[in-house]
Amino acid sequence: MTKVVIMGEEIMSSVIGPTGPEQRRLANNVMKEALNRAGLPFKSISYVVATGYGRINVPFADKQITEITCHARGVASFFPDARTIIDIGGQDSKGIKINNGRPIDFVMNDKCAAGSGRFLEIIADTLGIKIEEMGELALQSKNPAVISNICTIFAEQEVVDKLAEGIPLKNLVAGILESLANRVSRMVKRLKIEREVILTGGVAKNAGMVQALSDKLGYPVSVPPEPLLTGAVGATLLGKEIAQKAKERDESPERKERSLKEIEIL
Repeated sequence: MTKVVIMGEEIMSSVIGPTGPEQRRLANNVMKEALNRAGLPFKSISYVVATGYGRINVPFADKQITEITCHARGVASFFPDARTIIDIGGQDSKGIKINNGRPIDFVMNDKCAAGSGRFLEIIADTLGIKIEEMGELALQSKNPAVISNICTIFAEQEVVDKLAEGIPLKNLVAGILESLANRVSRMVKRLKIEREVILTGGVAKNAGMVQALSDKLGYPVSVPPEPLLTGAVGATLLGKEIAQKAKERDESPERKERSLKEIEIL
């Protein structure tokens, strides 16, 4: 997903849209949509920070900052006492240890669907259900199925076999979420987790996954109001700080002179 946040004293607009193949053009389009929602021209934006895997494909960004740093800053704005972030997105899962909104250590899973939200998408498709339904189904289960395979392809076949055996759908879904929670919690425990723990990314919208992770860790896991936007919010806050520091020095922050109209041809 591609996200945009425009912030003044508070968030003025935000956009969350699917990432397609033409990322540079997409960055332009979602930015224009965010500007339209805020009722602002592009020239009114004082500073633009790009983050995430696609940050190099935002040609109008003034600065690129890693998603680790931006997630830390964004989460701390919602949860000042946060010490550990668990982020489960479509491409990967990561754990970030933070202190006062700054990252001090992090771990990431291998580039494998089994440790990411993509794993849930594949299994949901196999079961013929919407991914949004998985959380509620899992919470109805009192006997989660045991999913032993850690490879997405083999786990998918295991789910099909168990479905043929007559195992209830809610138990299969609960077992899938427990399997993912097991992998993620083992990875994040390498950081020596400290509370408060915050879950971000699209998977954080899955109530069953939030519960499964809480059970594995042994204490509650909190979720931001919009868990898909924490990285973008952090990038915005960092951009504001850069612009503010330049203003205090009576300087203008270093910016790229480029308009949205000009980048349409890129």
